[in-house]
Amino acid sequence: MVRKQVVFVAAVAAASATAAVGISDVFASSDALPGPGIIRVTAARLSNVHIDAGRKGRSVGDEEISREQLFNRRITSKAIGHAELVCTATGGKSANCTGTYFLPKGKIVISGPRTFREIFEVAVVGGTGIYDNVRGTLTVTSLGGKPARFLLYFRLLV
Repeated sequence: MVRKQVVFVAAVAAASATAAVGISDVFASSDALPGPGIIRVTAARLSNVHIDAGRKGRSVGDEEISREQLFNRRITSKAIGHAELVCTATGGKSANCTGTYFLPKGKIVISGPRTFREIFEVAVVGGTGIYDNVRGTLTVTSLGGKPARFLLYFRLLV
């Protein structure tokens, strides 16, 4: 019985490794995302503007407009794309955010609430190019620093 479990675990690990390599190859050479995928990149803030739309100070209706450079240091030290984001304050520390991530083979569009700046998750609502018709989630984790840096973890479904 133990031998069967070991063989099964080894088979699952081999299948997972093959699938990961297959997805990586498709990202590199195809015009369409064939199935689920994960993209892990970092972002460095280039600019951030706060528009005080309501009463003086941070309040409902204020907007924060940001632009970030995107990096995958495992591939190159140069930026691989950029992001354009707009967050509208909805009360307290909460905001509703929308944005577009411009990557080498297409764009990914996100939308959703941000309650905590340190870590939050929003919906991936679509895209273009290789990301045409994707859905999923984006988890953003603040890494701190000046300029501000973030870990971006996209979980994509077709």
